Amino acid sequence: MPAGTSPLLAVPGAVPLADAAVPPDAAVPWHYGDPLREQRMLAAGRAVTDLSHRGVVRVTGPDRLTWLHSLTTQHLTGLAPGVPAEALVLTPHGHVEHALHLVDDGASTWITVEPGTVTELVGWLDRMRFLLRVEVTDVTSAWAVVGLAAGPGDPLPGGLLPPADLTSPAPPSWQDPWPAVSPGSVSYSGIPDGDHPGHARPWREVLIPRDELTDRLAGVLLAGSWASEALRVEAWRPRLGAETDHRTIPHEVDWLRTAVHLAKGCYRGQETVARVHNLGRPPRRLVMLHLDGSEDTLPGARDAVLLGDRPVGFVTTAARHHELGPVALAMVRRSVPVGAPLLVSGLAAAQEIVVRP
Repeated sequence: MPAGTSPLLAVPGAVPLADAAVPPDAAVPWHYGDPLREQRMLAAGRAVTDLSHRGVVRVTGPDRLTWLHSLTTQHLTGLAPGVPAEALVLTPHGHVEHALHLVDDGASTWITVEPGTVTELVGWLDRMRFLLRVEVTDVTSAWAVVGLAAGPGDPLPGGLLPPADLTSPAPPSWQDPWPAVSPGSVSYSGIPDGDHPGHARPWREVLIPRDELTDRLAGVLLAGSWASEALRVEAWRPRLGAETDHRTIPHEVDWLRTAVHLAKGCYRGQETVARVHNLGRPPRRLVMLHLDGSEDTLPGARDAVLLGDRPVGFVTTAARHHELGPVALAMVRRSVPVGAPLLVSGLAAAQEIVVRP
């Protein structure tokens, strides 16, 4: 098996992603033979999905939280053990560069990141340590991530629980804060927060020893990336590298709600965040598209979204949902009329507002 691919690709029935244009998720199973059933089971909290291609970073040292606070968009000073947080690293011009899922255990801050980004992130963090008492370690080779639809009080399948004879505590799990608007944050959504579809998708990431991945999941129902991505699209949940490009700012994808604290101290890119929030509007906005289901094909990532014959945006993620049918997230110009009929890869597409224009 090629280096970097999940051992779960060797599970009987596992099917790899056929589209080579999405290389990060090609490292984990796309489905296990029944993708729509897998979606239903994953949505019901009865299946888990392989996220072992995500990078895992551990930050130690007494200055770790104040240091991460100074570098990222999130208020992390005094973060209590076990409390999850999401933060972004921005470029000096305010464009999204890294997305961090963080949880502290009282001695270490555990961070998971998108596939293929861990080396660059760790290198940058190392250069930013200066004389502070922090150590940054890439522990991806030791720890693997799995995901499931579970709320804070929901039980975990047995294979995800730490063994009773564990000599040192297992890393805490990360509970996705999406779509709750975090303290110090705001929503750019076009609907009341209580109606946000993300509430139907509680999500948790669990770290387990990488060399135990196959054994620990042997008795657990598995769902592929087809299922997890379809549920993410339904929840309007942005993902680095999918809903972002080199010029994405957090406002365009409603990422301020969970990942940006507007009243904290300075950080790289803060000027753009504050200026757009206080004085302007984001130039683009994320939408969800309901696609014509009469065809058996889906548009690809970065396929053009057309208004008439004029390109006005591009698809970020397309999926076939077990209830909604073919859907996609897309980035369009802010000026695109909300009710305008759109066309994607020859398919009629109806907009659902994610970020209000």
